[in-house]
Amino acid sequence: MLFPVTYRVNARGHMEVGGCDLADLAHEHGTPLYIYDEDTVRQRAAEFVAAMGDAGEVLYSAKAFASPAFLRIVAEEGMGLDVVSAGELHIAAAAGFPAERTYFLGNNKSAEELELAYRAGCTIVIDGAYEFELLRRAVPPGSRARVEIRVSPGVKPDTHDFISTGQLDSKFGFSIENGQARAAVEQALAHDRLELVGIHSHIGSQIFDLRGHVAAMEVMLDLLGGLKRDLDYQPQCRGAGGGLGIAYTRADDPPTPRDFVETIRGALAAGTAERGLKAPRLVVEPGRSIAGPAGVTVYAAGSIKDIPGVRRYVAVDGGMGDNIRPKLYGARYEVLKVADPEAPATETVTIAGKYCESTDILITDAVVPPIRSGDLLCVPATGAYCLAMASNYNGMPRPEVLMVKDGRARVIRRRETLDDLLLTEVF
Repeated sequence: MLFPVTYRVNARGHMEVGGCDLADLAHEHGTPLYIYDEDTVRQRAAEFVAAMGDAGEVLYSAKAFASPAFLRIVAEEGMGLDVVSAGELHIAAAAGFPAERTYFLGNNKSAEELELAYRAGCTIVIDGAYEFELLRRAVPPGSRARVEIRVSPGVKPDTHDFISTGQLDSKFGFSIENGQARAAVEQALAHDRLELVGIHSHIGSQIFDLRGHVAAMEVMLDLLGGLKRDLDYQPQCRGAGGGLGIAYTRADDPPTPRDFVETIRGALAAGTAERGLKAPRLVVEPGRSIAGPAGVTVYAAGSIKDIPGVRRYVAVDGGMGDNIRPKLYGARYEVLKVADPEAPATETVTIAGKYCESTDILITDAVVPPIRSGDLLCVPATGAYCLAMASNYNGMPRPEVLMVKDGRARVIRRRETLDDLLLTEVF
């Protein structure tokens, strides 16, 4: 699924999403322009929720992309939410997201963040020993905070090293291998201001091979078996993380949301039955696989530079300031001409950004139809981790964001202005 579910080429030969011609949107709203298809967001969220059924809960991972308008949609589809900062929690509150369906994660939560999360009524996922004392200060005497313990299962999935999180050498969670996970559970159970409701793990992101999740479940259930035997403790919830990958190119073939949930549900059911454990409620937390396919970006081509015998550079009016993923992870994308997306691809070009860095390259060696200055170009599958990591590098305002449905487009985040760049400055 490279394009949003409503994508088509219309009678004018233009790319269309949500019933809206992308060229018309670009001319009205300017570029760079991020466009989310509401039907795709709802369909992807509904697939996860339906696959889970009454076996547990599906959380949307706010770090993929969070705006009040977007979060209201996933809430309406029955999802919970995971946040990792006071800022994400604040956005969720502005969206009216139910706090009882919100989980607060993060490897270095401040005392202020923990107090905010407790007062809001979130479930807090403890990531390190440092948090136990902070929670004693954040939670009043006689009260208890709902918490989970994040565990590192020692499983390294088939993904980029920078987005692997479940192995022993990771900044996240308590390791099973060295006994820290067991000790953290004991500490939580003995803590007079905590109610330990679950054990959580997350092995990484952009994962296509679900065998890593099955392997992690086996490791985690062995841990739960030991906790039942030695501590007479069985968790209410088993947080299995997220990480389902998406298609960034036509060659990518990721599992579906149903594949993902049913694989993990099956591993949990079989593993608990084999060990004589009570099956806890399953909690998963997709983000990329909901927001990613729903979003596309439209740029305008500008400078075209030929280096004979070497390369042709086509520069666009965005780049690493709105999409740093190619530089950060080596992420690969495709690019199409908005006005003629099915034109024969006859040239090899490199799509460069306009930022003052030699590594500001969006796509290397893209095979495309001839491109001229002024052409509108579309990069699909940009709904996750692009805007979330966007910056004002080089003094560039961040782009406008639209939500489209049934031929109508609404602004859910206005384009920043030059004056916005000065809002926090003190003269």
